[in-house]
Amino acid sequence: MRLSQYFLPVLKETPKEAQIASHRLMLRAGMIQQSSAGIYSWLPLGKKVLDRIAQIVREEQNRAGAIEIMMPTIQPAELWQESGRYDDYGAEMLRITDRHERDMLYGPTNEEQVTDIFRAHVRSYKALPLNLYHIQWKFRDEVRPRFGIMRGREFLMKDAYSFDLDAEAARRAYNRMFVSYLKTFARMGLTAIPMEADTGPIGGDMSHEFIILAETGESGVYFHKDWLDTDLVTSVDYAEDLQPVVDKFTSLYARADEKHDPGNCPVAADDLMSLRGIEVGHIFYFGEKYSEPMGASVAGPDGRNVPVHMGSYGIGVSRLVGGIIEASHDDKGIIWPRAVAPFDVAVVNLKPDDDACDPCAEDLYAKLVAAGGDPLLDDRDERPGAKLASIDLIGIPWQIVVGPRGMASGVVEVKNRATGETAEVSPESALNMVMDGAA
Repeated sequence: MRLSQYFLPVLKETPKEAQIASHRLMLRAGMIQQSSAGIYSWLPLGKKVLDRIAQIVREEQNRAGAIEIMMPTIQPAELWQESGRYDDYGAEMLRITDRHERDMLYGPTNEEQVTDIFRAHVRSYKALPLNLYHIQWKFRDEVRPRFGIMRGREFLMKDAYSFDLDAEAARRAYNRMFVSYLKTFARMGLTAIPMEADTGPIGGDMSHEFIILAETGESGVYFHKDWLDTDLVTSVDYAEDLQPVVDKFTSLYARADEKHDPGNCPVAADDLMSLRGIEVGHIFYFGEKYSEPMGASVAGPDGRNVPVHMGSYGIGVSRLVGGIIEASHDDKGIIWPRAVAPFDVAVVNLKPDDDACDPCAEDLYAKLVAAGGDPLLDDRDERPGAKLASIDLIGIPWQIVVGPRGMASGVVEVKNRATGETAEVSPESALNMVMDGAA
């Protein structure tokens, strides 16, 4: 993509309403624009990151055996009345009446909707286990939306729902999602620590939230210091018993502040760390909470109808954009992990129309495209300082800077955005460096 032809409305000044780093940087980098309180338009750069995160989530859900569907944003109220949650959910639910005086709602979650799909089509235990997921926009009418997309009213979420014959099978489904989440967040360059959690309005008796560490996190977290050196990338066979893997990652102490009891903490004071964290995923097992009142049952091996056991599994896809920025930025701007970066490398032509700079920058850009990369060519007619500042701001992992001084010596400057390290090398060596680093 040529930056001269791209829509990237970067801001020089920090908007006054932005209180945390991710909100400031997303506005300044031209990723989002506020539409109304807690609701944002996603501009091209932000949409690209959002799509890359969603694709990683999708790939890992598919590998864990979940099947993608798409459910509506607007749901009929009677489904929630069947489950008993319509009146209990609270003011966060946006209730709507359509032109035929039917009560509807903008879905904050989809347990009822997916249970209705299941009960309409599945009759026998032979169709189990089943896990259905979608990536869809949700709405919760926060009383005080703040922190940009981190605590907005409209958000993109992956939610999956498992259906099993009994509690034992449901636990296996829960474990698959638990491991899938570890793999998903690790692919994004994040350490997401699983912590026992309250079930809240979803309900149930087993729940874990996945929290990434960030100074501006919304909640305090307490954990054994060994978590900082724990490798969360795990190679698994989902057909095997995953309980040992889950046991491994739940045996090391980690609690959010509401679950941490200082008087009974099993970790020695020297080994206990206390930081801030951001929740990016939450999984629940709730048994027959929805299947029983909504009549979602199957014929078991003995021919007797039994309610299925269910679980739900959420990942805040749009929230992850902000969470990653909170965990990975500096005073110059965003530092994207390679897997979710909007572009692989930025080729910065410091002097467009120069007889040496132009052909070199164009050749580098063409070769990166031909090699299957996704480069950004900064071919704008701007001051060199402004160009370099904006490229640092948007956080592309690698930069190749082409300028008249370097061209006089036949070299370009390669910069690693994360480390800040630079090197002057030949254009060919620059290509090899960034392609190896992008692999």
